[in-house]
Amino acid sequence: MMVHFGTVLSAVFSGAETPMPTPSMTVDPNSVTPGPMGFAAIVIVVIAVVLLIWDMNRRVRRVRYRGEVREELDAEQAPQAQADAETAPDADGEAPGRSSDDGKTPPA
Repeated sequence: MMVHFGTVLSAVFSGAETPMPTPSMTVDPNSVTPGPMGFAAIVIVVIAVVLLIWDMNRRVRRVRYRGEVREELDAEQAPQAQADAETAPDADGEAPGRSSDDGKTPPA
C-alpha cells in the first residue's frame, strides 16, 4: 500500500478526520491482577515501613532525652563552676578581691 505524501498532506490541511480505532480488550482482566504474590509483597513492604518508623521514633526520642539530660547537667554544674571561678586564686596566688596595692606596707 503506497500513500502519496500529497494525499496525506491534503487530508491533514483539509480538516478531514482520520478514523481512530477503538481499543479492544484482548487480555482477560482476571489474569492481570496482582494475585496472592502481589498481596504478600505489599504486606511485607507495609511491615518493613512500620518497623522503620518505629525504630526512627525510638532513636529520635533517645536523642531528645540525651539532650534534656545534658541540659540539666549543665544547669546543675553552672553555679558550681561559677562559685569555683570566684573563689579560685589569681595567677599571682592571691584570692580574688584582694590586691597587693591595698595601701598597706608589707611587713619587713
